[in-house]
Formats: sequence, structure tokens, C-alpha cells
Amino acid sequence: MKTLHKYLTGQVLGALLLTVAVFTFVVLLLNVLKDVLPLLFGGHAPLWLIAKAVGLLLPFAVVYALPMGFITATLLVFGRFSADQELTAARAGGVSLLALISPVLLLSLLCCGLSAWFNMDIGPRCRVAFLKLRYELLSEMANAQIPEGRFIRDFPGYIFYVGKNDDGNLKDIMIYQLQNETNVNFVIQAGSGHLNPDRAENQLVIDLNEVRTISGARGSVLGVNRHLSLNLSTEAVEKRDFKPKISDMTFAQLRQEEQDLQALKLMIGAPAEPDGPPQLTLLPGTNSTPAEISAQLARAEKVRQQDLEKVRVAMHRQVAFSFACFGFTLVGIPLGIRVHRRETNIGIGIALMLVAVYYGFIMLGASLAAHPELHPHLILWVPNFLFQMLGAGLLWRANRGI
Repeated sequence: MKTLHKYLTGQVLGALLLTVAVFTFVVLLLNVLKDVLPLLFGGHAPLWLIAKAVGLLLPFAVVYALPMGFITATLLVFGRFSADQELTAARAGGVSLLALISPVLLLSLLCCGLSAWFNMDIGPRCRVAFLKLRYELLSEMANAQIPEGRFIRDFPGYIFYVGKNDDGNLKDIMIYQLQNETNVNFVIQAGSGHLNPDRAENQLVIDLNEVRTISGARGSVLGVNRHLSLNLSTEAVEKRDFKPKISDMTFAQLRQEEQDLQALKLMIGAPAEPDGPPQLTLLPGTNSTPAEISAQLARAEKVRQQDLEKVRVAMHRQVAFSFACFGFTLVGIPLGIRVHRRETNIGIGIALMLVAVYYGFIMLGASLAAHPELHPHLILWVPNFLFQMLGAGLLWRANRGI
């Protein structure tokens, strides 16, 4: 038994490392094409920061690659094990299938723990660190260029658009000065300009020519200048405190967010208590009727419940997805035996179909996050129970030789 256990565990572990590496590369490649290459082609990111960005995306890719790799590894190993008649020989020696696969099931539980660590802590932290990386790029502004043909929102209070950037010589410039980070206060239009990042430390100076300043509210021209210099500090960008999105929070952050939303009190025209629980004060119109005030409170409560459900969906997704390796193992072992094939492409094809079914439930639950009355956070557990019950039934039949 020790020899068989060592042999099967070694085969599964070797195949697991290979398949996880392949799927990690695929997932990482998709994220690199989407998020990293624009930084490189934008012309204002050094190679070492690009390498750092790829490294930060790696744990995020492992979150998805580990379960996919485990089901593929079990399908491949037990497909070959059955096709080579090794399973028949083990049964002839009086070894049951359940006794044979016990170390593989233990390995899947260990991978569940590893997956939980990546899902609930490392992955979200690295994702947030990657999102902050673009602000670190501004510290390299001495060699930077504002990319052309794109809206740049890296500086708080401003949105930049440059039609042409030829080594720091700008053409067709539009700068939107924002009020409260949302409303446009005024717009600066310039026919040409030049970047001067070395004029002061941690500052970027843009010299503008043929400048027109337009009111953002009325659209009227406020002034015309032949020359105008705009001085921007990169320190304000680097020191900004970012609150991650719900989808990028760790489990501890999600738990705190849930507690804050549950403790939030909705008030109508009442001052907040300085030492009391957090409050959201709503200001109705002066002539609002009691029915209108009640409707306003109901709408605010609906929004709070929707936000609360989004947090719960994210929490349950992290925990439920951590058990994917165990469910995939229970299904992958009997399916590999039933397929009875040595070909790698057959195992990979079946694995991808099962992964698509599993992720379909995850995506369904996430898409219904705005409908708390449907309890979408419970949908995220359906694929785990489905795969585990199906896998247990298939293992029972395979163990009996059915």
C-alpha cells in the first residue's frame, strides 16, 4: 500500500505542478495583455515596474489555476492508471479504490487550505498592490510621457487628453479641472504644449500655448492666453489613500465592511451622534410629505441592502471557491477511470467543461448580487455541493466496479 500510495501521490503531484504552471501562464497572459501591456506601450513605465506588475498578478492567477490544475491532473493520472490496467491489478491484489485514493484526497484538502490562503488574503492584497502600481509610475516622471489619444486620470482633480505626443511636444491638449472629483469646473484647451518634468523635484510642469479656458457649467469662454504653465505635484498622487473595491478586498476587510453596513443607521434630517454608530442623514425637500419621506428611506434602505449583499457575495465566493479542489478531485478520479484513455487532450477537454460548469454558478451568483431578495450568496455554494455529491456517487459506483 505504501508503494501504491507513493506512486499515485507522486504522479498526481507531478501532473498538478505541470498543469497549474500551464493554467497560471494562460491566466497571467490574459491579465498581462489586458492590464500590463498598455502601461508598457504607453511609454511611461520602466521594465522593472512591468516585472513587478507581472509578479503582483501571479497570486491572482494562481487562485484560478489551482482548481483547474487539480481536476486536470486527476483526470490525466487516473485515466492512464485505468488504461494501463494498473487499477485492475490493484483490485486483484485486494486493494479497494477508496483505500487507494486516500492520500490524493488528503492532498486535495491541503490544496483547499492553500487555495483559501490565496483567495482570502494574498490574491486580493496583490491585486490592490497592482492597482496602486500605476501611481508609483508617477515617481518616475523624469522619463515619463503622457500617452496620446487617451484620457489620463492619474492626477487628482484633473483629467488630461493629448491628441499627439512627440517626445514631450504636445498637440491638441484638453485639460478638465474637476470639482469634487466629479463635476467639471472648467476646461483648458491648448493647441500645443511641452512637458518639463525636471523643473522641480516631484513635479510635472506643462507649458501650454494658445490657451482657452472654458466654463464647465455654461460652456462660455472665461479667458484666452498665449502661454500658461500648469504645475502638478506627483506627491499628492503617491500619498493618496485608496479603499479597494469590494471584489479586491481580503476576507477580513469584507467582514469589517459587512459590520459597518449592518451598523449603519438611516436618519431623516437628524444630526449625527458623535459617539454613536455610523449614520447616513437624508435631507428631504422642505415640502416633502410623510409618504415621500418614507419612500426616500425605503430607497436608501434598498441601496444599503444591495451593498450588503455584494459584500456577502464576495465573502462567500472566497470561501466557497476555496473548496473547489476537493469537489474537482471527487469528480475527476471516477471520470478519469471511466474515460479509460491515455490521451492528454481528452482529459483536458473534460476538465475545461467541468470548470466551465463550476464557474457558471460563480458568475451567476455574482451577477445577481444586486438582488438580495434572491440570496445570491447561497448560489455560490451550489457547485461545491453538486460536484461533491456527484463525485461521491461516482466514486461509490467505481469502488463497486459498476
